[in-house]
Amino acid sequence: MFTVLVSDQMDKEGLKPVLESSLVNVIFQPVHDTSVPLEQIDALLIRSATTVTEELLNRMPRLKIIGRAGVGVDNVDMDAATSNGVVVINAPDGNTISTAEHTFAMLASLVRNIPQANQSMKQGKWDRKSYQGAELYGKTLGVIGFGRIGAELAARARGFRMNVIAFDPFLTKSRAEKHRVTPVELDEVLSKSDFISVHTPLTKETKGLLNKETLQKTKQGVYILNCARGGIIDEKALYEAIESRHVKGAAIDVFEEEPAMNHPLTTLDQVITTPHIAASTSEAQKNVAEQVAIEVLNYLNGKPAPHALNLPYLDGDVFEKFSPITKLTRTLGEMSSQLFRAPVQQIELSYAGEISHQETGLFNRSFLAGFFRHRIDGYVNEVNASWIAKERDVQVAEKHENESQGYSNFVKATVIGEKDTLEVYGTFSREIGPRIVQINEFSLDFQPARHTLYVQHNDQPGVIGKVGQLLGTHDVNIATMQVGRKNEGGKAIMLLSTDKECDQSVLEAFARIDEIVSVSSIEL
Repeated sequence: MFTVLVSDQMDKEGLKPVLESSLVNVIFQPVHDTSVPLEQIDALLIRSATTVTEELLNRMPRLKIIGRAGVGVDNVDMDAATSNGVVVINAPDGNTISTAEHTFAMLASLVRNIPQANQSMKQGKWDRKSYQGAELYGKTLGVIGFGRIGAELAARARGFRMNVIAFDPFLTKSRAEKHRVTPVELDEVLSKSDFISVHTPLTKETKGLLNKETLQKTKQGVYILNCARGGIIDEKALYEAIESRHVKGAAIDVFEEEPAMNHPLTTLDQVITTPHIAASTSEAQKNVAEQVAIEVLNYLNGKPAPHALNLPYLDGDVFEKFSPITKLTRTLGEMSSQLFRAPVQQIELSYAGEISHQETGLFNRSFLAGFFRHRIDGYVNEVNASWIAKERDVQVAEKHENESQGYSNFVKATVIGEKDTLEVYGTFSREIGPRIVQINEFSLDFQPARHTLYVQHNDQPGVIGKVGQLLGTHDVNIATMQVGRKNEGGKAIMLLSTDKECDQSVLEAFARIDEIVSVSSIEL
């Protein structure tokens, strides 16, 4: 018999799997209620109201799994849960339909002026001329970020016989064909779309993605929608673009700072807003409760948890043995993802030396965890990384080879896309730690660092000096530098570790050095 504590308000219909199980006793009480027998709890179901701390976990010695009925797990101390051997799961796709439907409802309402006309009627007016709208039929919807929600929105737009184009740096041709959308670059979405809807995660690359400069690239009279994350759109720039009548209207559900009381955008007649309710439907609440209830019940009965967000606790000896290698493969994954900014079809991992004689499944998962960390909006680690790869149609293969190029442990990661291939080689020894020893055809010896610059350049005298001078001008201190070349005077690379992250102004400054081919900022 298992005891499940439901600490937050949750849909009872969705909880039926645990409520109807003869193996489960369900308690509905806040976790901090003094009457709750914490020492007897096997599973904890929460939403956002309950905060799971290390202190709380220490008082729940029997706890095996935490189910978060929703996506975010900011209210759970993941490290403490992992060290206590407690699996944490969420419901990543429970609100997909609700959010897609809300976005499309906003789109239709926006183009037909429905909220404005409704408000006019409530004021006792009969004003038909002021609220003339337009048809969606034949118009072009540009979707920026083509994950689950973007794909569902596209399906609804096609039902209204709209043309759908999509920008996502990781959208493969096969997936685009599957969803019947046309993959394009960002500038093409901006210039060709009648409506633009953003559905990306909020990262350093996407923050302010639609700003003063990019909004000027859009069609005159475009409509903008954001039901994804506040901050993807520069709200001040959007306000000014609407005021100047370049942007005809906008529909916003999320804001940079919430609650968004008396926000300037709400004062514009051309804007419709909602208070972050895209996922707030009875069906979504039922779905997320049902997802975690089923998965918790399965896990308690000895089945795997595909939406697990943390790695189950490893015994000290096992952890000590594998931890250094998993750090190397995770670093290789992070570097590969940031160097290969394109859709990926296949990832191949090759092992040689001592490592090839060990179980490499954990190393594969740690590579994927590092790789997808920079590509999706959500918590990624060694447990759910393989599932994420499968969901995104990325094939993962591994090889065990005899040739280790003289290293005791040798890992080669090959990332294959539609047009290009990237190869990154790494090694680990207890004496020198993890090293990057080759990128594509260029050999080097680089110790991974938190802030790294990858520079492709022509091998000519003075290039290193110019790079150092540029970084010095921008108050960026170089910690280490490694160079690699294949032929004198040919193509070459630099890997530099710096004391701080290089912002966009630094990266743009590299374009003024003739010998520089490209530069990428890598954050580990």
